[in-house]
Amino acid sequence: MSIESRLADLGVTLPGAPAPAANYVPFVQSGSLVYVSGQISMDANGPVKGRLGDDMDVADGAAAARLCAISLLAQLKAACGGDIDRLVRVVKLTGFVNSTPDFTDQPKVINGASDFLVEALGPAGQHSRSAVSAASLPLGVAVEIEGIFEIA
Repeated sequence: MSIESRLADLGVTLPGAPAPAANYVPFVQSGSLVYVSGQISMDANGPVKGRLGDDMDVADGAAAARLCAISLLAQLKAACGGDIDRLVRVVKLTGFVNSTPDFTDQPKVINGASDFLVEALGPAGQHSRSAVSAASLPLGVAVEIEGIFEIA
């Protein structure tokens, strides 16, 4: 089954790849690796803003992280010339969580992205990962995640 078919089974249609917001490129390919720039939590209404430990709970943060994972896949699809089935595996995610100094559940927030990728991609979605706190993120978003992917 194709990746887009599995995503459709989950009720997910990949959006167009978001354009960069500053002086950088959305992805870089080096050999069989694609490095995707940080994707912020965005939905159809725009940036998903909030601060974990303040005005957002872990479930809301995990939902924001899932949105980041969907944007990562959209960028990967663009990097693959529209053929996301070239994906071999997710190698690594680095997740940044806009959170208060005493908030310590960053891994649970980034699980929103990790769980989604494993659900959508099976074993190819398993990856190494970092989940860190940030005092603030661009546009006040709750989560930003960057990723490294292996492609054929």
